[in-house]
Amino acid sequence: MENTKILNHIVQNILPHIEEGIHVIDESGKTIFYNSAMVEIEGLEEKQVIGKHLLEVFPSLNDETSTLIKVLKTGKTIEQFKQSYLNLKGKKISTINTTLPLVEKSKIIGAIEIAKNITNVSNLSEQIIKLQERLIEPVKSEKKIKKHFTFDNIIGNDKSFIKAIAFAKRACKTSSSVLIYGDTGTGKELFAQSIHYESERKNKPFIAQNCAALPENLLESILFGTSKGSFTGAVDRPGLFEQANGGTLFLDEINSMSLPLQAKLLRVLQEGYVRRVGGLKDISIDVRIIAATNENPIEAIEKKNIRKDLYYRINVISINIPPLKKRKEDISLLIDYFIRYYNKKLNKDVWMISEELLEAFLKYSWPGNVRELENFIESAMNMVIEEHVIKKEHLPSYVEELMMQNESLNTEYKEVNKFEEFENLGDYLENIERKIIKSYLDKNEFNITRASKELGISRQNLQYKMRKFKLST
Repeated sequence: MENTKILNHIVQNILPHIEEGIHVIDESGKTIFYNSAMVEIEGLEEKQVIGKHLLEVFPSLNDETSTLIKVLKTGKTIEQFKQSYLNLKGKKISTINTTLPLVEKSKIIGAIEIAKNITNVSNLSEQIIKLQERLIEPVKSEKKIKKHFTFDNIIGNDKSFIKAIAFAKRACKTSSSVLIYGDTGTGKELFAQSIHYESERKNKPFIAQNCAALPENLLESILFGTSKGSFTGAVDRPGLFEQANGGTLFLDEINSMSLPLQAKLLRVLQEGYVRRVGGLKDISIDVRIIAATNENPIEAIEKKNIRKDLYYRINVISINIPPLKKRKEDISLLIDYFIRYYNKKLNKDVWMISEELLEAFLKYSWPGNVRELENFIESAMNMVIEEHVIKKEHLPSYVEELMMQNESLNTEYKEVNKFEEFENLGDYLENIERKIIKSYLDKNEFNITRASKELGISRQNLQYKMRKFKLST
């Protein structure tokens, strides 16, 4: 009895809070425990997994590829197994898993998997390997055919989206810095690559780095390079600025970079040379910067996530990519594009999605944007065997649950305000914000200085919101 109390205490109070992901299934393959660390790793909510069979939640797996199911059947432990897969948001995740059978009186009653997220380390290792390959075999690397995106890969007819494309095409004619603003999954790197490969720098390197993926000291070394002896184990190695010399360096999520590192980046952009970490020599570089942020840059400045001087340096050309929820008319176009793409890649013969599913897609708010839509289509097409139409039953169970939750929210918002309709909470809150700003502008006879002071925001931020909400005298 005492041992049972101790075990219950561990399960209820300790396992949910450890850093490693914990996933436990019973002898039938149904999930009975799923801690918060695993939630973050796999992008699923606990309620979407608990009580459901593992292969129902992850249809891309089978008895052989699922380590949990394999251990449940064989009773043999799998230790330190590296696994890479896409989570719900379409992000590539790398983990090191140890999976053990749960045995009681010589009978297997379940299996437990302990997963350590090594995504950042894996990405860093891959980047360093790529750099080393280019250093060791520069001639061979030049001959390789590199896969990249162009404007032909950008799909959409929405007016605001067409405007973003037009700005991007103009950016191809210059070497000035570019700042791209858009939610996660809207295609910021796609725009960045398209700009590079239509510019005069197209035959030079295009290198992308996510600034949120690495800790500050590691990111500094990756960007600027290292000098032998600057720290234990350090060797002479060029950074991404040197690697991208003559070409383009794409810095994604620049708002996650620390302010001190932003100051060092600003100095490089202003002076045109880089100094390796621990080095004394200044190295001249010619690199075009395309930066991206997933939050409004004006708000990021106010929150002190972006230095104002760096913002003015990189925001020479500004491109705003609208989220998918704002361009619903493009959903059908994107679906057709992804079906054609995955027909070829997966050797399928899918023609379309059902009317019922299309209607659900048009009502959905798409928090993961185009990347989430692509993930849904790819997942569904893997489940299609001989049919020509994608239906709801071809999607993982969590997709239908997400859409049901979204429809429930839409109903609630309509009840809150029966005279106006909103697709989601974001639209509802934006409408309230617009009304508040309009009332203060009217009160102050559109005197921006007085209105911004009363609203408690900067004049520049108010002007941005006026353009956003199309408010004018």
